[in-house]
Amino acid sequence: MNISARFRDASALARGVMLGLSITVAALASPAAAVSQAAVEKHFKAWIEKEIWPEASAQGISRQSFERAFAGVRINWKLPDLVPPGTKPPKKKAQTQAEFSSPGPYFNEKRLAGLAATGRAYASSHKRLLARIDREFGVPGEIVLAIWGRETGYGKAKITASEIDVLATMAFMSERKPLFRKELIAALLMVEQGVDPSVMKGSWAGAMGQPQFMPSSYLKYAVDFDGDGRKDIWNSVPDSLGSIANYLRLKGWEAHRGWGYEASIPAEVSCAQEGPDLAKPIAEWAATGIKRVTGKDFPRDETKRTGMMLVPAGRHGPEFIVTPNFYVIKEYNNSDLYALFIGNLADRIAYGSGAFRGEWGSVGHMLRSDVLAMQKRLAAKGYDVGKVDGLPGYKTRRSIGMWQQKAGLTPTCYPDETLLKKIR
Repeated sequence: MNISARFRDASALARGVMLGLSITVAALASPAAAVSQAAVEKHFKAWIEKEIWPEASAQGISRQSFERAFAGVRINWKLPDLVPPGTKPPKKKAQTQAEFSSPGPYFNEKRLAGLAATGRAYASSHKRLLARIDREFGVPGEIVLAIWGRETGYGKAKITASEIDVLATMAFMSERKPLFRKELIAALLMVEQGVDPSVMKGSWAGAMGQPQFMPSSYLKYAVDFDGDGRKDIWNSVPDSLGSIANYLRLKGWEAHRGWGYEASIPAEVSCAQEGPDLAKPIAEWAATGIKRVTGKDFPRDETKRTGMMLVPAGRHGPEFIVTPNFYVIKEYNNSDLYALFIGNLADRIAYGSGAFRGEWGSVGHMLRSDVLAMQKRLAAKGYDVGKVDGLPGYKTRRSIGMWQQKAGLTPTCYPDETLLKKIR
């Protein structure tokens, strides 16, 4: 999922795609391209009827619902990654930009402080609703508020794109046609269930409403929490917040637990113990000398429950002991930084806390292609680096730390230029 099909944080990505969009739109504006565009749109209409209708019908979607959904549908030429029929996808550019500067800017203090202040106001005004959510789903209100705030600014973000237009366009001529075709059929099932297609507004990636659900997620997780007979994630705050909580619950949220604790990990405790697959009772982590940065003990009822080490920037940034709920938050958006943002924002809302105490230090300016090369070298030596994709996930970070230990180096558990030269 990325549940919202951001599949990655969209703000920075959107800036990158807009340049490409301007070039695409400019090209299509020429007289010769105008004829081609008209031909593509004709092909699009035929594709809906010849390919999508049979598949929709096989899924139990009525002709009436199908026609309601596609009434007035049109190609959204402003979307990224479009590959019109008869053309080839553009060649991927080599990774030449610096990919891995400090994660610090992700945790913009002004933004977090603003979201926290608004979140605290909503925690007060929606106190009864959040208490009911906690009772029924076991998810703390501050976590739900933090996701709501991060995704759509507490429902204030303007999300105006027609969901059917977006999904049909992407299913017809994007680089990820199978994914969007699946979501298009899910959107048609929503219409079959009574959702008004004119209400179905989403982002350029197809994520809908205040929780930013894809249609398949709506079908699985959306709830009618205000009792009006509709699962309205566009206009109903109770439905939106209840749906977020239901999503987390069904993804495995452990009731009456938080997301984790910022911690201080002694130098003699290896950072190469990171990862959800190396979970152990929090009491065992504490016995190694790991402490909360607040100076408080880990809660007594938590010490027998499992926790995991998390060092998202290796030894170059804040360090954590997280609960399994941290990884449930990652089901919403598969990013360590996203889940930490949610956790930090939730703590600010609930406890009035501030920024992480550990500083995001310099982690160099590695290129993704450099990290990819490092992963390949480590994998060739027998290390499990996870997906070999140029991104330093926990398995890559852990493998770097293990290699450093074996080489007699002080483990930092994060890629840098010197290691690229040393790992051969």
